[in-house]
Amino acid sequence: MPGRIEDYALIGDLQTAALVGTDGSVDWLCLPRFDSPACFAALLGDEEHGHWRLAPQDGPPVCTRRSYRGDTLVLDTVWETPSGTVVVTDFMPQRDRAPDLVRIVRGVSGRVEMHSALRLRFDYGRLVPWVRRADGHRVAVAGPDSVWLRSEPAADTWGEDFCTHSRFAVSAGEEVAFVMTWHPSYEERPAPVDPFEALRHSLEDWEKWSALCTYDGPHREAVMRSLITLKALTYRPSGGIAAAATTSLPEEIGGVRNWDYRYGWLRDSTLTLNALVACGYLEEAQEWREWLLRAVAGSPADLQIMYGLTGEHRLPETELEWLPGHAGSAPVRIGNAAVAQFQLDVYGEVLDALHYARERGLEHELHAWELQRVLVEYVREHWREPDEGLWEVRGPRRHFVHSKIMAWVAADRAVRTLEAHGAKYALEGDAGAWRRMRDEIHREVCEKGYDPDRNTFTLYYGSRELDAANLLIPLTGFLPPDDPRVVGTVDAVRAELGTDGGLVRRYSADAHHSVDGLPGGEGTFVVCSYWMADALWVTGRRAEARELFERLLQLRNDVGLLSEEWDAAAGRQLGNFPQAFSHLGLVNTALLLSGRGRAG
Repeated sequence: MPGRIEDYALIGDLQTAALVGTDGSVDWLCLPRFDSPACFAALLGDEEHGHWRLAPQDGPPVCTRRSYRGDTLVLDTVWETPSGTVVVTDFMPQRDRAPDLVRIVRGVSGRVEMHSALRLRFDYGRLVPWVRRADGHRVAVAGPDSVWLRSEPAADTWGEDFCTHSRFAVSAGEEVAFVMTWHPSYEERPAPVDPFEALRHSLEDWEKWSALCTYDGPHREAVMRSLITLKALTYRPSGGIAAAATTSLPEEIGGVRNWDYRYGWLRDSTLTLNALVACGYLEEAQEWREWLLRAVAGSPADLQIMYGLTGEHRLPETELEWLPGHAGSAPVRIGNAAVAQFQLDVYGEVLDALHYARERGLEHELHAWELQRVLVEYVREHWREPDEGLWEVRGPRRHFVHSKIMAWVAADRAVRTLEAHGAKYALEGDAGAWRRMRDEIHREVCEKGYDPDRNTFTLYYGSRELDAANLLIPLTGFLPPDDPRVVGTVDAVRAELGTDGGLVRRYSADAHHSVDGLPGGEGTFVVCSYWMADALWVTGRRAEARELFERLLQLRNDVGLLSEEWDAAAGRQLGNFPQAFSHLGLVNTALLLSGRGRAG
């Protein structure tokens, strides 16, 4: 049966990703892209929905230990059994033509009998393929999908109950490699890869990329693992960044808050970009900027909150009735109806990210500034309108305070860009009008979004509820950290949205039904807890910030990965996995606490 969310490790090829459990089972893999239909969907159902388990025949149900090999995305899983010890190495080499999933079994001591059970189920577990032998290999076909499985040296393989089984033994020093290759069924089979050469190249590719990191502060291992995870969620052909590798992992076990995160949210992408740029990865910034310009081309003012990995605009939401959901959490959804929402804050995040990347050395391009100019003019025309806000509420639109603050950021970053670079690059823009907009937004937020009785900014104009996103106020530069209203907001959020362990909910339980329009609850938001650490740091409570950061590091699983949320009562991860938002929170907080971060 599928494990808990934290039982999984990530492998990928910068175009898609697989989740490998502690039991040796690959329970999630979409081919050929992150957002393609899954051929292994046991994560959202059971083994009959597709998986590939490779483990000792008579060994323990879960591995002894596992780890990534250095600063790479190559996973080593160790199994210690009464008859001996083996290591299973899982990875996906950066592809040439076709995606490959490689699994290499190496004997360490004794002699261990191994068993492979491969159940391919295309279209999210719905289609059982036709499997045949060809050239000594197994080939599975269903509609447009074709998968080849081979082993080196050849292992004894047979079919039973619509599952391909293999059984073999390894002694110390012996290796057996399996390669699973996908390609369109109507095209010629791609040339097979050498699994051992692919391993060497994969290690070299990741080590070369990781060596570019400029961060050398405390907790570098955690920061590097988060950066690798963020890179792994990047769709290399286009530069788009997926918010997570999965869909429909629940924010509450048994609940309905199950969403598809395999797309490029502008908010998540821009914040990911900031984290990568701060650690020396300007190439990713360049690629993402080009992705953005392509995605919004045609009507830049009609900025969507998310796009497909190559800039697709339509992401229709559908429920997959045949999947019961992770731990019985239905419905399972693909696509995301939030694509049609108006979220004012994304304009600020995009303009902030482009401004920051320019300040860190990203080469100036005039057409990028033209986009920024159009976006800030759109904000000038529409910032007074209500929106669905950062948290993508499915209730009525409101005047969310965080959204207005990010509209202020949009105006502020545009003005600052003109002031710093306008003359040098002959940039056009109405700096006077943008300054007036900036001042007007500031006055309105301080008047309508602030509760003087409780000395805190609120979720939306006139509300009593709080919003953890307002912890970002001093980080954006909207108000200085020592402003009493900032300190009051931090204290109020900690008191009303915090837990005994210091973790933070995104907003109050009362707001779940009145604001987001959905039943049930959810866990604490990991990134909100990192925001709390940031806010404590900039408001002078540095020992408390460090203590909270250390506590948050303990939420990572055994290989350093984080999902979207944390269930404090059950002590387990919730939500889509691994989550870019959570990992960028870790990186940005580490940078801030080490004196390398940014505020304002």
